[in-house]
Amino acid sequence: MTTQTNSDPRIVYINGEFIPENQASISFRDKGFIAGDGVFDTARTFDGKIFRLKEHIDRLFKSLEYVQIDPGLSKQEFIDATQQIVDLNQDKRRPDEDYWVSQRVTSGLQYLDGEPAEYEGSTIVIDCVPLPLRARASFFQKGIPAAIAQRPKIAPEALSANAKTNNYLNMMLAQREVSAIHPGAWALMNDPNGNIAEGAGCNFFAVKDGVVFTPSAEFILAGISRDVVIELCEKLGIEIKETTITLNQALAADEAFFTSTSLCICPLASLNGKDFDKIPGPVTTQLTEAFSELVEYDFVGQYLKFASGDVASTGL
Repeated sequence: MTTQTNSDPRIVYINGEFIPENQASISFRDKGFIAGDGVFDTARTFDGKIFRLKEHIDRLFKSLEYVQIDPGLSKQEFIDATQQIVDLNQDKRRPDEDYWVSQRVTSGLQYLDGEPAEYEGSTIVIDCVPLPLRARASFFQKGIPAAIAQRPKIAPEALSANAKTNNYLNMMLAQREVSAIHPGAWALMNDPNGNIAEGAGCNFFAVKDGVVFTPSAEFILAGISRDVVIELCEKLGIEIKETTITLNQALAADEAFFTSTSLCICPLASLNGKDFDKIPGPVTTQLTEAFSELVEYDFVGQYLKFASGDVASTGL
């Protein structure tokens, strides 16, 4: 494996072509850029192998159906092109690193009266980038500090939380709000009823008296890693409840953790300034070990190889 240079760019898929990243371009008239009219999904690799790609593509197609975009490709064609992108970029994956692998689909170009479009149909981009292992390594040493934003999630009747759309502005504004008050903390957002929903690009879990709690799927994007944790709880005989979680209930938890594609499972250090007693807690540790066994890869050890004491990044 080698380090990428300007003369050795990664390969990206754009509208049926596999081309070097430094030759890739998207029109500024694309409606994904102009109006956020698009969806995406992102998987990750473990030691170069994509984890649960089919499930990610299934979720991508649910998002496409919700926003009424016809990608012009089948699920299998997305799977094949995504695998090809990872294969083409294996020699550029640096030692001990892995990739985020994303599929992005917009509704295509904005039509201008009297000017023919460069092409018709959707815009499709499939790419891979290194996981932020250095930026997030410290989280696996100290845990993630989290804080509740005052800005709630958009109501599901306005925009479904179950669709992974290009429009992340709601989450980004929540993160900016939290970062201004609690530098370094990741934002958690409430649902329209004032209960905890999800983080900026991650799902929330709390543990109390050995029982695991996570918000129900109505107001969140149910992550693939979230699904894995629920499956592991059932396999390990750990009681798991998908339910409403108030701030007071979360603050009274014995331990808490986030799940996401890149993090898999990562403990929370604190919530709204209240520290959790043990980081990671025993249930978080048990689930983390089971997750590693499932993927046959020590993802915590992978992150810790890149620990340097640098300031960690926030979500998104």
